[in-house]
Amino acid sequence: MSVITIFSASHCGDDDVVRGVAQVLKYQVATDAVLDLAAQKFGVPRDKLDRAMRGPASMFNAFTREKERHAVYIKAALAEVLKQDNVVCGGYAVQFAPRTVAHVLRVCLTATPEFRAAQAVKQGAAGSDREAARLIARDDTNASRWAQDLHDVGPWHKSLYDIRVPMHEKSVEQAVALIVENAQKPGVQTTEDSVAAMADFSLAAQVHLALVKEGHFDVDVVCADGVATVIINKHVMRLEPFEKELSAIARRVPGVQEARAKVGPDFYQADIYRRQSFDMPKKVLLVDDETEFVQTLSERLQMRDFGTAVAHDGESALEMVRGDEPEVMVLDLRMPGIDGLEVLRRIKQEQPDVQVIILTGHGTDQDRKAALDLGAFAYLEKPVDIEKLSQTMQAAYEEAQRRKHGPGGEAAD
Repeated sequence: MSVITIFSASHCGDDDVVRGVAQVLKYQVATDAVLDLAAQKFGVPRDKLDRAMRGPASMFNAFTREKERHAVYIKAALAEVLKQDNVVCGGYAVQFAPRTVAHVLRVCLTATPEFRAAQAVKQGAAGSDREAARLIARDDTNASRWAQDLHDVGPWHKSLYDIRVPMHEKSVEQAVALIVENAQKPGVQTTEDSVAAMADFSLAAQVHLALVKEGHFDVDVVCADGVATVIINKHVMRLEPFEKELSAIARRVPGVQEARAKVGPDFYQADIYRRQSFDMPKKVLLVDDETEFVQTLSERLQMRDFGTAVAHDGESALEMVRGDEPEVMVLDLRMPGIDGLEVLRRIKQEQPDVQVIILTGHGTDQDRKAALDLGAFAYLEKPVDIEKLSQTMQAAYEEAQRRKHGPGGEAAD
C-alpha cells in the first residue's frame, strides 16, 4: 500500500478530502498524530509547534533558534508516523514528506482566491468578502514562508507534489476519487527499495535531531544504507575538526554505521557558522525609553552571548511579552504612558513565570518595596555594573527555567 500526504491552501476542503480518502482506502488519518507525537516526545506545547510552521519567527529567534529546533522536532515525528504505512496525513508538517520515497503520494489542493473567499464566508471564518480576502492573504503568506524556509520555492510549486487538485473545479468526492486512483497505481506501492528509503529518511531525521540537541542548526543530513552525511551550510574557520565533531555526533545515533561531514553550496557565503549555546539567557527583553542607553546595553549583552530585544515603552513591552514570551525582562520604572510598576503588575498577572529585573535611575525606597511586593526578581539602580547586571540576569534566567521545567529539567525550550 502507500502513504498519502495532502498539503492544502486554506478553505479548500482539505479535512473532508483527507477523511474521504482515508475512508475509501481504509487508511488511518494521521494529521493530528504528528504534532501530538512531537509535543509528547519533546515536551513542547502543541500550539508552539504549530506556530513554528504557520507564524513568523520570534524576535528572539536569532538567539534561540526555536523555530528551527521545533521544525526538526516536527520532522522527526512525521518520519515516525509515516513509517507506519497505510496513513493519510494533512497539514503543514507534510512539507517534510520525503521526495525520495516512492510509496509516498504527495498531493496539493489549491483553488482560486474567489472560491476560497466564498468558502471562508460560508464556513463562518469571515464575515465579508473583504475580511475573507485578508484572511486568505495571511494564510498564503504563512504557507509561502514555510515552503520557502524548507524548499526555497513557493508552497504550490509543482516540484513538491505528484498531484495538484484544483478544488474550484472539483467536488470533494471527485478529489477523493482522483487521489484514490493514483494511490492504487503500481508505482506508488510499497517495495523493498521504498521501505529502505523511508528508513533512510527516518534515520536522517534522528541524526538531525541529535545535532540540534548539541546546538548545531546550520546543517542538513542525508542518509543512505546506514551512512549519514552531514552537510555544513555556513562557513567555519577550522573545517577539519568541525567535520570530525559533527561526524562523531552522528555516529552515536543508533542505526548509523558510518558518518561523514561535507560542505554544502551555502558554505561559501559570508555568514559564519555559530554553534548554539543553551545555557545562557536567549530571550531577554530590555524596556527603557532612553533609546541610546538601551540600545548600547543590548549590544553589550549580545557580546556576552545574551539574546536581547528592545522596547521603548510599556505598551510595546506588553505586546512583545504576549507575542514572543521572553524569559527575563529588564524594566525601567519611569516611562511615558504605562509606567514600569504597572507593566510589572500586568506581566505578573498574565505571565507570572517571566522574571522581571527593575533597572531604574529615578527610584525610591517606596518604589523598591512596591516592585518586590509585585514579584520583581531584583531591583537595581543606574548606573549598574554590567557584570552585576549579567549575573542577575543569569540568575533570573535560571529561576525562569526552574519554574518552566522543574528542578533539574532541561532548558531547551
